Amino acid sequence: MQVVHHPRLAWDTARLFVAAADDAELFAWLAHQVGEILGPAYEQELRDTGARVSYPAEDRSPVEAGIWRVRLEDLLRARPEAVEPLRSLTVTASGLLRDRQRLAS
Repeated sequence: MQVVHHPRLAWDTARLFVAAADDAELFAWLAHQVGEILGPAYEQELRDTGARVSYPAEDRSPVEAGIWRVRLEDLLRARPEAVEPLRSLTVTASGLLRDRQRLAS
């Protein structure tokens, strides 16, 4: 069994959510996966974040990442069964994002 540092997972996942918003296809997949793991309310919140980050009047990325970090820390405290699925999703999606960014450049 792997020990997961919840604040680190929350931060890594929050930054991933904001970074993935630039890739519509990946972001749609990620939002769906979040919905499957955490429920439809979290999926909708992530889609709302994507809209705010993708069409900003100002750079909202740091604010959105901060909001998600806190939201995810609270979630991981309340729902420890979500730790491993969220960690796995974050690892997978981060790899996909890196691959897609490498191909785009």
